[in-house]
Amino acid sequence: MNLQSGTYYWPITFPDAPSYPALEEDLSCDVLIIGGGSSGAQCAYYLADANLDVVLIEKSTIGSGSTSTNTALIQYSGEKLFTDMINTFGADYIERHLQLLKEAINEIEAASKNVTIDCEFNRRDTLYSASCAEDVESLKREYEFLKQHNFELAFLTKEEIEAKYPFSRDAAIYSYNDAEINPFRFTHALLDYAAQKGIRIYENTEMNGQHYDKERGKTVVSIKNRCSIQARYIIFAAGYEGMEMKKEKKASFVSTYTVTTHPVEDLSEWYNRTLIWETARPYLFMRTTRDNRIIIGGLDDNTIYPEDRDSKLIHKKKQLIEEFNKMFPTIKVQPEYYCAAFYGGTSDGIPIIGKYEEYPNSYFLFAFGDNGTVYSQLLSKIIVKEIVEGNCPDLALYLQERPLLNK
Repeated sequence: MNLQSGTYYWPITFPDAPSYPALEEDLSCDVLIIGGGSSGAQCAYYLADANLDVVLIEKSTIGSGSTSTNTALIQYSGEKLFTDMINTFGADYIERHLQLLKEAINEIEAASKNVTIDCEFNRRDTLYSASCAEDVESLKREYEFLKQHNFELAFLTKEEIEAKYPFSRDAAIYSYNDAEINPFRFTHALLDYAAQKGIRIYENTEMNGQHYDKERGKTVVSIKNRCSIQARYIIFAAGYEGMEMKKEKKASFVSTYTVTTHPVEDLSEWYNRTLIWETARPYLFMRTTRDNRIIIGGLDDNTIYPEDRDSKLIHKKKQLIEEFNKMFPTIKVQPEYYCAAFYGGTSDGIPIIGKYEEYPNSYFLFAFGDNGTVYSQLLSKIIVKEIVEGNCPDLALYLQERPLLNK
């Protein structure tokens, strides 16, 4: 699957990243994780202390897929307002989902402190602004709902925004204690931790088929070099490529674009170096990095064809820089890395754990949406708890056929 194209910033931040061998023999294990991006790494992290025999395989190299283009804004809010999602799922459902999102961000921070490789995790506040006057009322309702549930945030007026930033918006939610991370280093850090705990990791090891052996109660996964792996449980953590195995009707793709600038000397006009995004669809978002670069992304396009996506990259790069210049006219930026990538979301705004009859004892981790890293942490923990303890009540919230709770 042609996921992305362009030039990528995150891999250059870790040129001496750990590497792992290719599989050259048949294996048997308790749990096989397929995919060496952030989702697979997060599963491996939770399984590292589970006293199970775990293997992870990656068809290319660790973090070389969507992890390399992940902008890693660590937030609980997403494209769909929670106040709108209540109409679909009911208040109890969304309240639990919110609690799990908050816990997932705390778990990402805890994991970043528990590993030995620096993940560049920083707590950051978020400015979520109304792109037009018509969005102010719904933004205010969202603020009031989150405030009722003890989230730490403020509602900024136009005057308050103008006092803090060099641009103006009619209103904004200002959220405290979101975060940012380096997703490439985070993925490697989690897998390095897992490897030290005995999890076997293989790069350049591509699955090319699987079947369930009912007699043994195991799935047999064949590898392209004619090796095979037998496993009691399979976690398909292959990101968007998991859709090539199991098409999930609630998921869909668009194309998105990102620019990473050269390091900037002076960021003093950028209040608290907040994460910034907006209510417009498609929206614009931005953040800073440890070495004072600026990542600007968004301007999504509905095309699902790689050639069409890629043909727009240069134009989108120029647009992203222009939009940034409108907001921060005194911060001079030059693009250094820029890329186009597929971006997956779900129709109802909730990520998916797929469990399908034709894949016994298997879990598909579809952490699709604008908070992919947070969703991955949340879903990984649930899947591992289900495997290790035999039951996780929160699993039902994220299955592909999720229940609609009473309103």
